[in-house]
Amino acid sequence: MTRQLQGIMPPMVTPFTADEELDEAALRRETALMLAAGVDGLCVGGSTGEGHMLSLEESCRVTAIVLEAVAGRVPVIAGIIQDSTREVIRYGQALRAVGADALQITPVHYLFAPTETGTIAYYREIGEAVGLPIIIYNVIPWNTISPDLLMRLAEVEQVVGVKQSGGDIHKLADLLKMNQGRLKIFSAVDDLLYPSFTLGAEGSIAAILTVLPELSVQLWQACQAGRHDEALAIHLKLLPVWRAINAPDMSARTKAALQLQGRAVGEARRPILPVSAEVRDQIAAALAEAGVLQASAVAG
Repeated sequence: MTRQLQGIMPPMVTPFTADEELDEAALRRETALMLAAGVDGLCVGGSTGEGHMLSLEESCRVTAIVLEAVAGRVPVIAGIIQDSTREVIRYGQALRAVGADALQITPVHYLFAPTETGTIAYYREIGEAVGLPIIIYNVIPWNTISPDLLMRLAEVEQVVGVKQSGGDIHKLADLLKMNQGRLKIFSAVDDLLYPSFTLGAEGSIAAILTVLPELSVQLWQACQAGRHDEALAIHLKLLPVWRAINAPDMSARTKAALQLQGRAVGEARRPILPVSAEVRDQIAAALAEAGVLQASAVAG
């Protein structure tokens, strides 16, 4: 399954009902929509999926629903956002039991961070205890894993890739140069996916893919075929949408962007509040600029 981890792999939202319970029907609809768009894989329980707010039971249920809907057509990566080796192993073993193909695991995201030796031990112990391929979710601002350390982590048998996030294409460029095929490198620099793919990233796991899956697939395919005029045109459609959703309340903005497209996924879990009418209009205008929402649907 590791060889199939490539291309466009949207980090799905977790739909909730009005009382903040899992909306299983909406999750199945979202999965069907993603498959129809031609995605190469799916990720659940990541930041876009509010994985830090999901219990172990919810994480497993979300993963099981998506796996059932996918029926083996694409790999399903399960996210874990926890703060101790023990908890990550507990989540990982449970997610393996329901059938996850791989895990996306953040470094420790609380204020206090382990040493480099501790970080290597963290991923090694998790890998040995769970036995699934691991993609390192390199997103924590105060615990960013350097390209040098990532190369050392590539020696951990189960570590197969890294999702390079944080809006830093410079570190992504360094990592791609150093890597020499050791890890699969996925870009999460949402506003720079076009140059990321051109530089050699093997795909992406990023919020913009979830908001605009068809355009994202088209971008990837254009880059793979060397159609750079087409790729640039798609980049210019994606960019304003990313600008509209990239904020501390991104989970709420992402869900608003989906709702504006007729995708009923509920609201973000509190304490994240629904977006204001002004923000909703900004998102709608960006979607209209991308060509996925009629201008008449934008509130005046």
